[in-house]
Amino acid sequence: MSETADPNPDRGWYYNTRTGEVEHLDRSRSIDLLGPYPDEATARRALEIARERTRQADAEDAAWNGD
Repeated sequence: MSETADPNPDRGWYYNTRTGEVEHLDRSRSIDLLGPYPDEATARRALEIARERTRQADAEDAAWNGD
């Protein structure tokens, strides 16, 4: 182990929006990543999860605004 290695690395799974790949441990720039997710299968659904969260937030905003 090198001196610069993180002794407590993030164990989460991430979806790379630039490449469309799932990443774990060795990761790309954070600006390209969605996550962390608890497992690889959930990370593969990252775009679906993000769309659903956006729909829910939009519905809550509409209800709050009385639309």
